[in-house]
Amino acid sequence: MHWFFLFLAITLELIGTSLMKISNGLTRLFPSIGMFVAYFLCYSVFSLALKKIDVSIAYAIWSGVGITVISVIGIMFFKEEINMGKVISIILIITGIVGLNLSGVNH
Repeated sequence: MHWFFLFLAITLELIGTSLMKISNGLTRLFPSIGMFVAYFLCYSVFSLALKKIDVSIAYAIWSGVGITVISVIGIMFFKEEINMGKVISIILIITGIVGLNLSGVNH
């Protein structure tokens, strides 16, 4: 169940970050409210995941998956540019997540 909480927290974080972009600097009411609600729920659910998952592993997965997916969302929906630097950086982030998970931590 704790892994479900982690991936729910990731999903809520992605929603909150997307709404932050859509809120246009918190100048649009409903996206701004949605962002605050999504982040509140995100951190609430993330705290439940941390009851059983080591914080180093949970945070690495949360931030790494979040960075990777939000980068794809930015490129696909917000027309952000993609370049080799972004691609290499995302690959390094994913490599770091895999490294942390393979570093002898028992799940």
